[in-house]
Amino acid sequence: MKFVCMADTHELHHHFKVPKGDVYINAGDFTNLGEKRAISSFNEHLASLSHDYKIVIAGNHDMMFEKNPKLAKSLLKNCIYLENTSIEIEGIKIYGSPHTPWFYDWAFNLQRGKPLQEKWALIPEDTDILITHGPPLGHGDFVKNSSEGCEDLLHRIQEIKPKFHIFGHIHEGYGITKEGKTTCINASSVDENYKPNNEPFIFEF
Repeated sequence: MKFVCMADTHELHHHFKVPKGDVYINAGDFTNLGEKRAISSFNEHLASLSHDYKIVIAGNHDMMFEKNPKLAKSLLKNCIYLENTSIEIEGIKIYGSPHTPWFYDWAFNLQRGKPLQEKWALIPEDTDILITHGPPLGHGDFVKNSSEGCEDLLHRIQEIKPKFHIFGHIHEGYGITKEGKTTCINASSVDENYKPNNEPFIFEF
């Protein structure tokens, strides 16, 4: 199956040429502030894509999904929305989570340590593809002379060894790295200046 991966489109989804494939993944921050009009616009965009499956998680900017999840989910009908949940597609097990380490007061922010450890413990051990909004420590997470990724997420990846880990959040970290047998993909679609300059990633499973 061909997977097409994006993240952090920040309401600029119409600026990208989305490659054809079997599965489309967006790893969160498809809006700027989670407003109704922005969610509806993204939902219309999803309807225009030809992929058999479209999988989406929220990010810290998609605030309505935390503040008013029932309304937010009602506006996002043209995809499979994952929030600390999983789905199996043709034998491939995919898990999605929106959480990131706390900074300022954005959506789905949790303190490092036990609060995040408890969320990562929910990731099934047989996960093939992991989707989180934020990066693990040391992978696509370098910004302003420091690594901002989650150490506890890294530890969970080392434990369960998914084949792919898709994320975004740190726009400067766009690219692919490896953690043992796991391919880590920072699929941030906008750059550090919020310009739509980064191409979607494609992989076969």
